[in-house]
Amino acid sequence: MSSLRTLSERLGLRARLTIALGAIVAAALAATFVVTYRGTGTEVRGEIDQDLRQDTAAFIRDGIPASATTPAAVEASIRAYLARQPSFGASARLYLARVVGGATITNEPELLGISNDPLTELETSATKASERDAAARVRTALPGYHTVDLVDAGDVRLLVSPVRRGGKLVADVGVGESLDAVRRAQHGVSRTFFLAGLLALLASVVAGYVLASGISRPLRRMARTAADVDAGDLSHRMSINGSPREVRVLAESFDHMLDRLEDAFARQRGFVADASHELRTPLTAIRGQLEVLGRQQHPSSQDVERVSRLVQTETERMGRLVEDLLLLARADEGHLVRPEEIDVEPFLLELFHALVPTADRHFELSQLPHGTIMADPDRTAQVIRNLARNAIAHTRPGGLVRIVATVRNGRLQIAVEDDGPGIPEAEWELVFDRFHRADRARARSGGGAGLGLAIAKALVEAHGGTIRVGRARAGGARVVFELPGFVAYA
Repeated sequence: MSSLRTLSERLGLRARLTIALGAIVAAALAATFVVTYRGTGTEVRGEIDQDLRQDTAAFIRDGIPASATTPAAVEASIRAYLARQPSFGASARLYLARVVGGATITNEPELLGISNDPLTELETSATKASERDAAARVRTALPGYHTVDLVDAGDVRLLVSPVRRGGKLVADVGVGESLDAVRRAQHGVSRTFFLAGLLALLASVVAGYVLASGISRPLRRMARTAADVDAGDLSHRMSINGSPREVRVLAESFDHMLDRLEDAFARQRGFVADASHELRTPLTAIRGQLEVLGRQQHPSSQDVERVSRLVQTETERMGRLVEDLLLLARADEGHLVRPEEIDVEPFLLELFHALVPTADRHFELSQLPHGTIMADPDRTAQVIRNLARNAIAHTRPGGLVRIVATVRNGRLQIAVEDDGPGIPEAEWELVFDRFHRADRARARSGGGAGLGLAIAKALVEAHGGTIRVGRARAGGARVVFELPGFVAYA
């Protein structure tokens, strides 16, 4: 079994398909041959049985007239009938009659061991014993059909029928025919099947090779493309036309996967570049200020204090960025939230009151639903704070920041709206990408690192929820997220 498995692994797909198709055709031909071979024998035997019934009826009708009621009369009539019949052979019947109270009469006494042929003395004892056994089986056969193997004649089909005259059994008559016709018919079937089957098998192998080549050609091309991709070149595509539908679907899926991989690698490169830039900017500022301070022999206390404040600010900024990056890394690993039961109304009220003093904005809070939800309170609060900070950053002093909480189909919906410039519809999906900024003109020092909405999406999806961007009624941006499992108070 292991050697066959090793051989199968060494053979290519084309060879395996060709061998498989050839094996299937060979098995189908073998099964058809067996059915045809046996069916032919059965059909020829059926014809022989029908002929035997007719010949037996003629033997009884013409060989034993109704007036023959005594053993002598029956025997005389049978002998006269058999005298008109040819000797048993390939085209002649074997006739046998066992007269009740009389002799056994046949047209082949030598075959049935009834006569004493001097030539039989030359045969071996084993041959003579076989002939005697076969002859005895024929002579003592009961009424019905029998197949007897005679030493000198081969298989013989024999029909034995009782004959009654005047209400009593006067004889048992039998008519036999050689089954050589069955053998010849089956031999012809074998010869025909061998020649036709060999041609069909060769044709199937050729057709299988052509078919396998057509199937394996695009697969080999796909393998070459996959090897190029494995080497690092993601620009290759399958672009297979004229192939079977299944191969085209596989190629299209592979191309789609490559598109996503190329996009993912591009995003990864962009992510690394943006992260490096975000970390390099404060480091550059710190290094520059320290170099300036270091060139002064006697720096003033004001300069030292100024540089100290800048270093502290930039260090805190780098710390927040590193924490955000670590949070996103944990989100990719799937270990981010620890849900517990949250009472929605007091939770949102406390969070809203903590947001109001953080900016000179007009904050609004909708009527809150009464119920509980299973969620991580810290991560959920972080999502709302991120969305609120994003809204604050995009509105002017005195601008509107509204938090709306509703329940729909057992899911808690929390929306943060503002009256700022909004987000172009073309970027509604892009704003959740890491380091993406809808407002390209905003300086990095004035804006965040572009991770707020990416973190919000990761936290919401970790809860099994969804988040999306839309347009607020006040004209600005509307970011809404849903969390499953809200349970209203009874």
